Order: sequence, then C-alpha cells, then structure tokens
Amino acid sequence: MKFKDRILYALERREDKLDHIPIHDSPWNATIDRWRREGMPSWISPSDYFGYHIAVFSPDLSPQLPIEVVYEDEEYIVERDSYGAIRRNHRDYSTTPELIDWPCKSRDDWEKLKVRLKPSERRVDWVSALREYHRAVSRGRFIMYGASVGFDEIQHYVRSDHLLKAIIRDPSWVVDMYRTSAKLVMDMCDIMLKGGFRFDGAFLYCDLGYRTGLFFSPRHFEEQLHPVFKELCSFFKSRGMYVFLHSCGKVKDLIPYFIEEGIDVLQPLEVKAGMDLIELKERYGDRIAFMGGIDVRLMALSDLKPLEEEMKRKITVAKQGGGYIYHSDHSVPKNVSFENYRKVIEFALKYGSYG
Repeated sequence: MKFKDRILYALERREDKLDHIPIHDSPWNATIDRWRREGMPSWISPSDYFGYHIAVFSPDLSPQLPIEVVYEDEEYIVERDSYGAIRRNHRDYSTTPELIDWPCKSRDDWEKLKVRLKPSERRVDWVSALREYHRAVSRGRFIMYGASVGFDEIQHYVRSDHLLKAIIRDPSWVVDMYRTSAKLVMDMCDIMLKGGFRFDGAFLYCDLGYRTGLFFSPRHFEEQLHPVFKELCSFFKSRGMYVFLHSCGKVKDLIPYFIEEGIDVLQPLEVKAGMDLIELKERYGDRIAFMGGIDVRLMALSDLKPLEEEMKRKITVAKQGGGYIYHSDHSVPKNVSFENYRKVIEFALKYGSYG
C-alpha cells in the first residue's frame, strides 16, 4: 500500500482498507547525527529507513533579509536571521534557540517589514525542492505544503510578551499581522502549485499553548485568529487539500474552534501538557483526526517497557475506526538512541496493525 493511500484511508476513517496506522515523525538533525554514529546507514534518510509517510515542502515566508553571523564559539552560534531577529543556537542546532532581539519593537517597525512580504517565485527553491518533491511522489508519500501561521509566525517579528500585550491593547495590529502572513501563505501555495507541485494537504504550524494552558484566552483566539484559520482552511480545501495543524501545549479548549474551522488533523498532542490521546479520541475522534500523543520522554529510557505499555494502551484505542497517525508527542531529541527508536517504530507497527 502506498504511504499516501494509507494516510487517506486513515483520514477517511476507512479502517476496512487499512493494514496498519500511518507512520511519521520529526527527529532533530542532531538526533539523526547520533543515529548515523550508532548504525543507521549514511546513504539513507530517516524517512526512507523508517518509512515515514509524509513529505513537506515550504516556501520562504520571511522578509528575506540577509542572514548574518554575529558571533560564534565552540558551543554557540549567534545569527541575525532572515526575519531580522537575533538568535543564539547550539552549534548543532539541537535545542530551541534563544531569541536575543526582535525586529519589530513597534507597529512602525512592522509597517517597514510588511512591504517585503510579497509573493514571489524567488521564495521557492525550484531546483532542489522540486527534485525532492518528485522523489517523494515516486515513493508514494503524502505531499504537504508547510507554513508557519498566526501567533507562531508573528513571534518571529515581535517579542512574545510584547505580542501578548498587543493582543489585548492593539488587536487591530495583531490581526493585520495575522492576515498579512496568511495572505502570503496562500499566495505562495498557488505559486508552487502553478510551478509543478501537487499537494495532498497543508501542514500549518502555530503553537498556541504551553504546559498548563493557552498563551491567551479562547475569546481572543475567537476574535482574532479564528477567522484567519477559517480563511486558510477554506482556501486549502478549495484546492483539494487536507489541513493538519501543529500546535504544541495544552490546547484542549480550542479543539471545538479547530473543528469548526475545518482542521482535519491535530498534532502533536504533548503528553506533558495534558493532551491525552485516548481522552481526545473518545471525545472528538468522529470530527477530527489525531497525530502524535506518544510520550517522547519514554523513548530515552533504558527500559522500554513503560513506552511499550503506553503505545499499546493508546494506539489500540486511537486506531479504532481510523483517524490516527503515529507520531511522537513533539519531536525526537538526541537523547533517544538509534536502537531505542527502532523499537518505537516496531511497537507502532505492532500495535497499530489492523490485521
């Protein structure tokens, strides 16, 4: 069965057509480096080795400012990125970067950068991306258009605490940033479609919560971001695309909005934030599909019995009637060994079987 077909059957709730649940995941680059040292062949990608079902292709949605290395030593590299923000990373980019400075201190700063957010063919790597696209299609993968949107994207421009204040004090500015970003996302999708890409879905990234709750109230989401998500979903569905939403943290209170907007899949269901896969499946599984929910912290243990027990318990319920795709509950960090991760995929296939 092609990877694409398996995902389509899962989303269509065609359990009768499925042999096992679809498989996908997101290992860090530093994790892949470790796996290669521990025996994963250098000539094969994790996607091919483990049989990941999805391939994502994205345009450059930034203002396309020049990237500049500000400082580096043996441990860290400090760069000004294409948004104009200054970030400090570990040299192996193995952790979330520390944001040191942001390009927009005021609405005037935003207006100066906003004029740079115009659709253009120059935002697409037509050589390597299109080549990889054709490879992914030939391997039967589910092809997705990837884009950061909403609150997540605007944090590239405005410091998080300042953005949260603006949501209350200057909502018209926040909505303008949301809509400007969304328009570029939609325009660039059309440019890529005209240039030869064919997408089965859109993978939108917008973290809206942390461990104990939402970044802002459901009311502010409903008033400011909910209409933008509706527009995005309407756009992608008019082009025959499913819509996946990546949103970290405890976002339970927003799931009814996601369903109303037309989100088809919610990912990654962070366990440490109280996003329980079984609870969500039982409550919403007939209206939205789920991807993730497997505690990545258990993957690093020397004894994998707790992991196997969790995967058996959760996947056995989540796969019922379709509507579930395996994924870790975030991404796979470098403390997970190659041998352990091979067992993860083994468990996913074992307990995700419909045979």
